Amino acid sequence: MWFYSLAIHLLRLAYWLAALFHPKAKLFVNGRKHIFTRLNAAVSNQSGKLIWMHCASLGEFEQGRPVLEMIRKEFPAYKILLTFFSPSGYEVRRNYAGADFIFYLPWDTHRNARRFVAITKPALAIFVKYEFWYNYTTTLKQHQVPILSISSIFRENQLFFKWYGSIFRKILQNFHHFFVQNEQSVRLLKNIGIFAVTLAGDTRFDRVHAITQQNKTIAVAEKFKGTERVLVVGSLWPEDLEVIAPFINEHQHSLKFIIAPHEISEPFLQQIEASVEVRCTRFSNPADLDATVLIIDNVGLLSALYRYGEFAFVGGAFGKGLHNILEAACYGVPVFFGNKNYEKFKEATELIMRGGAFAVADYSELKANYELMVSRPENFLLACEVTKAYIHEHLGATDKIITYCKNLLTT
Repeated sequence: MWFYSLAIHLLRLAYWLAALFHPKAKLFVNGRKHIFTRLNAAVSNQSGKLIWMHCASLGEFEQGRPVLEMIRKEFPAYKILLTFFSPSGYEVRRNYAGADFIFYLPWDTHRNARRFVAITKPALAIFVKYEFWYNYTTTLKQHQVPILSISSIFRENQLFFKWYGSIFRKILQNFHHFFVQNEQSVRLLKNIGIFAVTLAGDTRFDRVHAITQQNKTIAVAEKFKGTERVLVVGSLWPEDLEVIAPFINEHQHSLKFIIAPHEISEPFLQQIEASVEVRCTRFSNPADLDATVLIIDNVGLLSALYRYGEFAFVGGAFGKGLHNILEAACYGVPVFFGNKNYEKFKEATELIMRGGAFAVADYSELKANYELMVSRPENFLLACEVTKAYIHEHLGATDKIITYCKNLLTT
C-alpha cells in the first residue's frame, strides 16, 4: 500500500499549504496539533471500556447519532469516543454531550493508527457510511477489535468492485460486519466474497423521526410564522438562490419564508437580502418579525425549523449534491429541490415517484409545481401523506445495529 501512504502524505501536505489561506483548512490542521498528547491526557485516566465511533463530517454524525445515543442508553458502563475527519463536523459537535471524548481523527498513517489504538483500546469501533481507512482498520483487526460499518452504501463504480481493486477490497475484509442501506450494496459485497452483511436501512430515518418526537420549539421561528403559511428553505446555495429569489418576490403576499443558508458568511447573507424585494430579518437579531423572510444566521437549527413549514425546498441539487431531504419529509410536507444532482439519493427518487417530492429545473417549474398544489388541495394533502408515510416505512435500522452490538459485547 505504498501508493496509499503516498496519497495520504500528499493530501496532508495539501491541507498544510491550504491552511495558509483557507479558514477551514486551518481548522483542519490546527485541530490535529498535539492530538496524541491531548488524547492520551483525556483517555488514560478513565476507567472502563470504550466504544469508538468515527464520522467523516456533520451529515455522517447525524446518521450515527441515533446509534450513539442508543449505545449510551444500553451500555452505560462504556465510555464513548467520537472522532471526525472534517471541521464541519468537529467544530459544530465538539461539545456534544452524548460522547465522553471528541477529537479529530489523526491522519491514517501506520504509525498514527498504532498510537491511536494503543491509547484508546476500543472494545468496538463503528465507522459511519463511507469511512474506510486502511491503516486504522488493519490495526484494529490485528488487535481483534470488531469493526462495524453502519448506514454504508456501495455502488458499482467504487474502487472496491473494479478488476484492479483487490488492494482496496482488503480494507473491507477488515470489517466485522456491514449494516447497509440497500439491496444493491448487499449484492455487491457478496459478489466480492463478503457475506457478513445485513440490510438494515438508513439510520437517518430513525434520527429524523426522533427529532419530530422531541417537538422542539424555536420561539423566534414560531413568532415569525404566526398564522401564515411558510416555505422553509434548507441548505441554500447561491445556485438555489437564483430559483428561490424570484419565487419569493412573486409569492410574498401568500407565503413567508425561512431561509437557512448552507454557508453562513456575511457576504452570502447580504447576497440573499439583496436578491429579494421584500423585508428580511435575521435570526440573531429578529427586529422585524413581520418581515417576509427570516434568515437563519446560526447553525444546528435546520432539522427543527422544518416543522414550521407547509412546504420545504432543500438546496444543493443544482451543485455538488442534494442535502438531507428526510429532515423535511419527516414533518409530512411536500419537498422541492433542484434537478441537476439528486439521482444518487434513493429517498429523493423514491419520493418523486410517489408524489411527495419534486425536482425542478428553474423558477418556472418551482412555481408550476407549487401552484398545482395550492389550486388543488387534494394534491397537497397527498404529498403530505406520502412523505410522512415514507419515513415510517423505513424506521428500525438502529434497533438492528444495537441488537447486534448486544450480542457482540456480551459474549
